[in-house]
Amino acid sequence: MVVTVIKGENKKKLDINGNKTVKDLLELLDVPSETVVVKKNDFIVIDEEQVQDGDTLEIIQVIYGG
Repeated sequence: MVVTVIKGENKKKLDINGNKTVKDLLELLDVPSETVVVKKNDFIVIDEEQVQDGDTLEIIQVIYGG
């Protein structure tokens, strides 16, 4: 399946195999899930959300700290 991933100014299409969740995709991209919020097709989703063919995922870095 092919999904579009947007992170900051970068946008790319990824061809991934099998059923994947948002968390699986973040692990493939080496992005810690605790540090981002993910929007799938313009809606904020949880890590367990299934990724479908043709989805657009926007990874938004969360600023945190003291």
